[in-house]
Amino acid sequence: MASENLTQVTEFILMGVSDRPDLQIPLFFVFLLIYGLTMAGNLGIITLTSVDSQLQTPMYFFLRHLAIINLGDSTVIAPKMLVNFLVTKKTISYYGCAAQLGGFLVFIVGEIFMLAAMAYDRYVAICKPLLYMVVVSPQMCILLVSLTYLYSLTTALTVSSCVFSMSYCSSNEINHFYCDNVPLLALSCSDTYLPETAVFTFSGTNLFFSMIIVLTSYFNIVLAILRIRSSEGRRKAFSTCASHMMAVTVFYGTLLFMYLQPRTNHSLDTDKMASVFYTLVIPMLNPLIYSLRNKDVKSALHRIWKNLHRLPTWNAT
Repeated sequence: MASENLTQVTEFILMGVSDRPDLQIPLFFVFLLIYGLTMAGNLGIITLTSVDSQLQTPMYFFLRHLAIINLGDSTVIAPKMLVNFLVTKKTISYYGCAAQLGGFLVFIVGEIFMLAAMAYDRYVAICKPLLYMVVVSPQMCILLVSLTYLYSLTTALTVSSCVFSMSYCSSNEINHFYCDNVPLLALSCSDTYLPETAVFTFSGTNLFFSMIIVLTSYFNIVLAILRIRSSEGRRKAFSTCASHMMAVTVFYGTLLFMYLQPRTNHSLDTDKMASVFYTLVIPMLNPLIYSLRNKDVKSALHRIWKNLHRLPTWNAT
C-alpha cells in the first residue's frame, strides 16, 4: 500500500510571489501591467520587423524571434500567475504543471541561444563587414533559428521528463509562482540525484557554451572597435551592438546570480525574485532596450505612422 501512495499527487499548489493576503490585489495589477507592456512591446517588434522593408536584415530577423520567445516565455507563466492572485485555491494540475515546466524550458533555453546567435551576427557585421551577407545569409539565419528551437525542445522534453519521472508524495505545495525544476525536486520523496544532475548539467552546459559564444564575439568586437581610428567610426560601430550588449548583460547576469549561488546559501525565495526578473521583467524590457536606442526601429515606427495617416478616409455622405 505504501508504494501505491507515492504517486497520488494529482495537482500542485503554487505558493506564489507572496503569501500575504493584503498584497494579492496590488501584485495582480503590477504584474498585469508588466504582462500588458510585454505583449504590446514584443508584438510591436514582431509586427515592425515583419512588415517594414528596411528591417529585412539578419539582425532584425533574430530580433523578431527573440520577441517571439519573450512573448512565449511570459505567456507560459503570467496568465496562471495572474489568476492565482485572485483565487483562494492556487492549484495547477499535475499535467498542467508538466506542460508549464516544458514550455518555460523551451523559451528560456531558446532565449539563451538566440542571444548567442545575435552576438555572432554582430561579430560578423563589425569584424567581417565585407563578408556579412555571405556568412550570415538568409539560409544561415533560418538554420541557426531552427537549431535553436530544436535544441530547446529537446532540452525541455529531456529535463521535464526527468523531473516528472520522480514520485511525489503527500506534499504538493510548490514554493514558487510557476512550476520550476528546483522547487519541484524539493517536493519529491524519491532519490533526486539523477534529475538534479540532469537539471544542473543542462543548465551549466547551456550557460557555458552560449556565454563562450557571446564573450568571444564581444571580445573580438571590442578589439575591432579599438582599431578604428576615427571617433565617429568607433561610436557608430559601438552603437550597432550597444542594445544587444545591454540585453545580454541583464539576462546572463540574472541567470548567473541564480545558478552560481553556493548550495549552502541557495534560497528558494531568492530564486523567486530572480525568476520574476528573467521570466517577466526582461521580456518587458527587451523591446524598450532594442527600440529606444535604435534609429532603424524609430524610423520604421515613423514610416508606419505616416502611412497610417495617409490611408484614405471614407466620407459617409
